[in-house]
Amino acid sequence: MNYLYFRGANDFGQLGDGTEERRKLPEKVKQLESEFVKSVSCGAHCSACIAEPHENDGTISTRRLWVWGQNQGSNLPRLFWGAFKPNTIIREVSCGAVHVVALSEEGLLQAWGYNEYGQLGRGVTCEGLQGACIISSYAKFLDEAPELVKIAKVSCGEYHTAVISDKGEVYTWGLGNMGQLGHSSLQYGDKELLPRRVVTLDGIFIKDVACGGVHTCSVTQGGALYAWGGGRSGQLGLGPQTGLFSCVANDSQTFFRNIPVLVVPKGVQLVACGYSHTLISMSDGRIHGWGYNNYGQAANEKCTYAWYPSPIDWCVGEVRKLAAGGGHSAVLTDAYSLKELCEFVLADSMTLSNAAKVEDIAYRTGSDALARLCGRLREYMLAGGALEQKEEMNCKI
Repeated sequence: MNYLYFRGANDFGQLGDGTEERRKLPEKVKQLESEFVKSVSCGAHCSACIAEPHENDGTISTRRLWVWGQNQGSNLPRLFWGAFKPNTIIREVSCGAVHVVALSEEGLLQAWGYNEYGQLGRGVTCEGLQGACIISSYAKFLDEAPELVKIAKVSCGEYHTAVISDKGEVYTWGLGNMGQLGHSSLQYGDKELLPRRVVTLDGIFIKDVACGGVHTCSVTQGGALYAWGGGRSGQLGLGPQTGLFSCVANDSQTFFRNIPVLVVPKGVQLVACGYSHTLISMSDGRIHGWGYNNYGQAANEKCTYAWYPSPIDWCVGEVRKLAAGGGHSAVLTDAYSLKELCEFVLADSMTLSNAAKVEDIAYRTGSDALARLCGRLREYMLAGGALEQKEEMNCKI
């Protein structure tokens, strides 16, 4: 069986239990017990998921969209077609701060919610809640008439949206005040009202895209990572960034900050952007993170900001999915074997006295991730022990 669980704040019914009571422990979404949940997306105050009925025999895809929470018409999950025809197969859904975008199997996008920054891609800004509408115009170049493009992937930031076409092209729209759209200039002050192609990436086939609060990242078919947008918290992985985005032509230092920059040249498999941090998984199985790290969401080290990609040692099994939120991160792996379970137990029970032994076992059994973790923990324990001894000596003096 496959069930969806939620916990946390619930002021707008985003937990899907029909109430507005917050929960500290995960609770099953009962409304979706008869569904096989394929994917889920959480916005600021709403949630959405794609699911198939359990009784489906598997011969026909019936992936449907369920929504709930703020501006979704219910505190319980409800089936939502919006501007799509009934029984349209849904490929992806992504929630922003106040807008939601869904992608059909045919490559069509529909968007709904608030549109004060043009994040719905309709060519205009609007006040108040907007109903679902299919996005039908994509601008390849400013001097060309917008046309319909088949979309393969979508991601929503706080107030901006990014998609990938079936040809590997990136289009962005919405708020661009920090350069999160990747365009060297904006048509409407600090925003872009129609989906517009990121021309800097022309000729590069993009396979994945992820939006953070004010930054965006993409992964090429060859495994290179590009990033653009706000980097004050280090979420671009380019080092300390204190300047703001600017469209002043003679201000070269900030003018080029909104253009995609190569951060990791190869080996990237997956990318996830939180509000102010970024995670990637590499072809060697390791995870790297950077950006705001006050809660440990981006790196191993106890630092407020991780300015550059930092390896995160502990991950058992092959990485399947990454997720990054405001102040936390999550990794889904395929770990399920007895060997991997033993690795978890060994890591949890390791002390300074048995660290060398556990590390030796890890190397001899091919548990590379556990071996790396042992080494780092042993160094950390030794450093901590030395510090305690020094403090003890100071006290005696």
